[in-house]
Formats: sequence, C-alpha cells, structure tokens
Amino acid sequence: MQPSGVITITTDFGHKGPFAAIMKGVILGRFPTAKIIDLAHDIPAQWPPEAGFWVSRSYKWFPAGSVHLAIVDPGVGTEREILVAECDGHMFMAPDNGLLAQLIENCDDPQVYRLALEKLKVLDLPSPSATFHGRDIFAPVAAALASGQVRVAEIAMQTNDWTPGWIDEPDVASGKVTGVIITADTFGNLISNIDASLVCDFREPVAEIAGHRISMQTTYGRAQPGDYLALINSFDVVEIARAEGSAADGLGSARGAPVVIRDGYVA
Repeated sequence: MQPSGVITITTDFGHKGPFAAIMKGVILGRFPTAKIIDLAHDIPAQWPPEAGFWVSRSYKWFPAGSVHLAIVDPGVGTEREILVAECDGHMFMAPDNGLLAQLIENCDDPQVYRLALEKLKVLDLPSPSATFHGRDIFAPVAAALASGQVRVAEIAMQTNDWTPGWIDEPDVASGKVTGVIITADTFGNLISNIDASLVCDFREPVAEIAGHRISMQTTYGRAQPGDYLALINSFDVVEIARAEGSAADGLGSARGAPVVIRDGYVA
C-alpha cells in the first residue's frame, strides 16, 4: 500500500471533552501534513459493530492508501490485541474486539497483522496510559503508517486469527432475508445490515419489523407524511424510515432489533 497521507478517525468519544482533538494533535505532531478526517465520533459507547459498519461502508469514498483508525475499545488497558489490516488498497487499525471482523471477512485478499508492542521502540513512544490508548498508541502508529515512516510488517506480526464480529451475517433463505438493525441515524432512520444485493431479485419486497409490514419504496418522498417505508439507502443496505418523521421513535426500535425482508410475490 502506498500511503496517501489521509487518516480517518472513528470513535465513541463523542464531542464532550478533548479526546478526539488530542489524538489529532498527536498525529499532527508526528506528521504535520496529515489530512485528518473525522468519520464519526458519536458511535454508541462500547458498541464496536456500528463503528465497523460505518468504516466498512465508508472507506471506498477515500483515496487509496488512506489509513482508517477506529477506536471503540471496552477492553482498553487489558490484554486485548490491536489489529492492522490491509484491504482493497486501504489500511485499517482497531482493537481486536470484532470491530474489523466483517470488513476483513468480506475482503478478497486481506493482510491482517497484530501490532507488536515490543517493536514500537522505533517510534519512541512514551509508556502508554491504561485508559487512553487512542492518544498513546493508535494515533502515533497511524501517523507513522500514513506518513510512510514505517511499514506495517516492521511493527506487527501477520495473523490469521481475530475476534469474530458481534453481529451475525444476515440469514438468507428462499424469498426471505433476516438481519438486524445496526444503528439509527439522526433522522430516526433504522439502518440494517441487509445488503441490497441480497434482496435485488425480490419482485415485491416487504420489510417486517416490530409487528409492522412495510413496503419497499425508491426514496423517502414516495411515501405520505407519517407513513413508514423501506428503501435501499446510499450505503446500499436496507433502511426503515418514516416520511417526515422518525421510524425509531414510531416503531420503538433501536440497534439490535430484528428485521426481515420477504418477497411478497412468493409469500
């Protein structure tokens, strides 16, 4: 991978306090010309699946050679490992807690490494704190990789073993796909893990969630205000929405809720 100098950051830090800003300060201190992009800092606390979902669905919009840093880390300060993965011309770095599992497993030829802390002496890092590895390990390593100061093989060991994802892949049967809601966006739209490719052959797709049967539309404006609809969103997954309203509030559903897409033509 040829580094592009772009680093994206995804965390569950939120916007209260200086945590994300300090990470950017560390990166710039080591790589002043870095181009740092905040992908998301409002991931629900300690919920790696959503961070992994957004990273895996967003990276393709960035230049090849970008480094994507994702930190949702309930195990910070413990023996949990740190993964670095090369996939599709990009590099990804995250705790080994399932965050990168879906991306790695869907990659054609992933190269996956475990960070070797004993090899980080080349970066002259201070002793890491027990609670802020984003500042003390992730940020300086991301800067070194994105700047080309080191190659991943110099500071990590290749592996074929990583923690599986927390969410199962959708279950696919004849005329039926069962998945889960990964997140609700700021509009209350419920975003699932059901890829468009899994339902593209359905003649009359209907979503079932929270006791409701909801027809599939092409966009929000095809439904009347207040009506629910399902659609394929801009990230190519099934989304449940409510025209001019919040599907999350109206249905009382949130992340982890089951959702089924049936082909009504064969039901």
